[in-house]
Amino acid sequence: MSSPRFVLDPTSERQLAVRPRAPRLASLDGRQVGLLDISKARGDVFLDRLEERLRERGARVARFKKPTFTKPAPVDLRHEISTQCEAVVEALAD
Repeated sequence: MSSPRFVLDPTSERQLAVRPRAPRLASLDGRQVGLLDISKARGDVFLDRLEERLRERGARVARFKKPTFTKPAPVDLRHEISTQCEAVVEALAD
């Protein structure tokens, strides 16, 4: 039996925000997956390898990059990702 898992929002929230998890895709075959590089050192190395693995499983991959890791992604970038992708992976390098 596994213990419960909690995902914490690193944006200095003062109260715990409860958000339901999005349902998983049944398959990656032919699905559009976005990879968001937050502009931290070596995050692209992780995403390069992840892209290889996703393509092996039949996913189509789109790459995106934040201008800086110190601020949230711009609204237009978030909109672009949300309209083009069925799933997103955000790379954190720390």
